[in-house]
Amino acid sequence: MSKEAVLYRKEGNRVRCLACARRCLIGEGQIGFCGVRSVRNGKLYLDVYGKVAAAHVDPIEKKPLVHFYPGSKVFSFSTYGCNWMCMYCQNYDLSQRRRPEGYEVSPEELVDMAIAYEAEGITYTYNEPAIFAEFAHDTGVIARKRGLFNTMVSNGYWTEELVDYVKDFLDAVTIDFKGNGEEKFMKRYTGASGPEPILETIRELHKNGIHVEITDLVIPQIGDDLKAAENLLKKIMDILGPDVPIHFLRFHPDYKLNYLPWTPVETLEKHYNLAKSLGFNYVYIGNVPGHPYESTYCPKCHNLVIGRDGFRITEWHLTEDMRCQYCGYKLPIVGKLSKHAFEEDRFEPVFI
Repeated sequence: MSKEAVLYRKEGNRVRCLACARRCLIGEGQIGFCGVRSVRNGKLYLDVYGKVAAAHVDPIEKKPLVHFYPGSKVFSFSTYGCNWMCMYCQNYDLSQRRRPEGYEVSPEELVDMAIAYEAEGITYTYNEPAIFAEFAHDTGVIARKRGLFNTMVSNGYWTEELVDYVKDFLDAVTIDFKGNGEEKFMKRYTGASGPEPILETIRELHKNGIHVEITDLVIPQIGDDLKAAENLLKKIMDILGPDVPIHFLRFHPDYKLNYLPWTPVETLEKHYNLAKSLGFNYVYIGNVPGHPYESTYCPKCHNLVIGRDGFRITEWHLTEDMRCQYCGYKLPIVGKLSKHAFEEDRFEPVFI
């Protein structure tokens, strides 16, 4: 199902890919850094178009998106390949396998499957969706026409051209920073340059009305510096303001960094307190099930309004229009509470 890409332009006898901030210049018969965008007969092709590597039904809180259609079920899928080479990637078997392989599934069939599994949206995730943007686009356009929302989980290493391409179907994005977005960390452990392209992506997404939530994977010993976190948070505040959800995620040992320990909960709490001191209204700690900072508190009266335990909603104290039941303060939550919100298990394997 390989298909000619949209996001590219010709430069002499080579092709410039416009899907991500690497902007690979690719010659005839060559493949971009991601491993799935190649040049043949002077054209750029997406070699994983219609090829699904993994699919699953997840709670939306797993993404994590907690201010967007809370409690909903999302049909999640990926291809192979990535524009980064993170040394700690928990999905390295997908992201670092740069081959045009997978189960052949058309965009129409994916939307049919999502509806059959009673998902309320589709999430492009598990590997970087920028590299399979044309596949995501064609799926997302159909999904929106059939009443589903579309979200992505991304490293945000995009281009303005990509934002312009996805804005007509994309509703929400989780942008994952690593190691507090420190340039030295990113170059060594992800193979990417500094955070500037990511910050520009966030600015463009926000400008186009796409809901954004921020995660920061706090890696002990090498990516947990509070000063770096403060610098990053101030930049995010300048772009998105105080109401953007900020998630500090606990690292667990994986792939080439399996010698490091889990992030101490105390370290996550220091990041939480820093973000609150800088004026962010909605700060969360992730990958620590049962921690009180998984939940949402009203910025005005400070009462708990959404209780969470892991990916499960345990309490709900908001009105239908997302106002605090205690003081009437309106929280910036997109959509409505899902009918699936209090189901015991919103995980479901997908059989292709």
